[in-house]
Amino acid sequence: MSIQAGQAAPQFTLTSSELKEVTLADFKGKKVVIHFFPLAFTGVCTTQLCTMRDSFGYYDGLNAQILGISVDSPFTLAKFKEENAYQFPLLSDFNKDVSAAYGALYESFAFGMKGVSKRAAFVIDEEQNVIYAEVLENAGDLPNFEAIAEKVK
Repeated sequence: MSIQAGQAAPQFTLTSSELKEVTLADFKGKKVVIHFFPLAFTGVCTTQLCTMRDSFGYYDGLNAQILGISVDSPFTLAKFKEENAYQFPLLSDFNKDVSAAYGALYESFAFGMKGVSKRAAFVIDEEQNVIYAEVLENAGDLPNFEAIAEKVK
């Protein structure tokens, strides 16, 4: 069951691609846009995060923090971030706890892999409540960027 709008956002602490601990509570007082994505270096994931990269100024101007989360290791995410020049933190949910807490985890994925994050987007308000939740069952689909932008605004 995925998290719905109106619920308190599940708190988390994850390691970033810079090997720093990042907690959701760090961003209290600003909106947070969380993008879960299945795997670094796959086409649609790159598109999902590149869309956020290219509209980064918009979100930055709205006092909103963007976070990308996948089950990749921090080292893989560091390379992915560097190659695509993402300006926002990529967080490693290697143990899959956060993806599961948000209801954004595939039991089984392509190539026989189990426990991969679903493509999903959440917007969390200044008080750390979820105000937008979108979990996509089909990894080929992209989140509704207009709806996300609308909620942040």
